[in-house]
Amino acid sequence: MPKRVLTGTVVSDKGDKTIVVSVERRVKHPLYGKIIKRSKKYHAHDAANEYRAGEIVRIEECAPVSKLKTWAVVDRIGTAKMGTVEITEPEALSTDQPKAPDQPKTDEAAEKPAKTAKTKSKAKAEDVAEADA
Repeated sequence: MPKRVLTGTVVSDKGDKTIVVSVERRVKHPLYGKIIKRSKKYHAHDAANEYRAGEIVRIEECAPVSKLKTWAVVDRIGTAKMGTVEITEPEALSTDQPKAPDQPKTDEAAEKPAKTAKTKSKAKAEDVAEADA
């Protein structure tokens, strides 16, 4: 029986000698007929810890290495896409100027205690009693 080979994107490389690969497939919905994406994550053995998150890799079925790992990485297809960060205003990063202390906001509504539902209903009951008398 031939070994299955899947292609996917590395989602996590946090584990030692382990990567998590997300494999996406497109299937037709059984009732509506629309093409939808289904994805599944596979734990794959990476003996040299050479693969990083974001890379596109090919994985192959193998004998169980651990409880979750039954796949091994075959090769790298694409590299991770790294974004470059440019700093346009270097003076904005300087810490020479001391920060102004934050002034606490004084709100009149916050200083006054709010009436609870019990005090409101008690006041209404007293008003009704006075009106009847």
